[in-house]
Amino acid sequence: MSQPNRAWVIGHISVRDSAKWDRYRAGVPATLVPFDGSVLLRGGVTDVLAGAYRHTDAVVLAFPDVDRARAWHASEAYQRLLPLRREAADVELIIVGS
Repeated sequence: MSQPNRAWVIGHISVRDSAKWDRYRAGVPATLVPFDGSVLLRGGVTDVLAGAYRHTDAVVLAFPDVDRARAWHASEAYQRLLPLRREAADVELIIVGS
């Protein structure tokens, strides 16, 4: 039996309101649980090694497969956090699958 491909959601983030961003970040982990997702890393960018990077922060979330990553993003629980996220930061999210 083959293993499903893993998936990672990678976020490139420019924080505009730290207090609102902290509230948003506090709400995300609970939304990951039903999809077996986890936060691998999140924090401020310390160095840009190549090219131009305009963002202040980055995040990497891990999921067992692409379908669960997509389902998490579309979930009611996560969608409820989006207005706060939009007020707090400019965010670009992508899914990378193995």
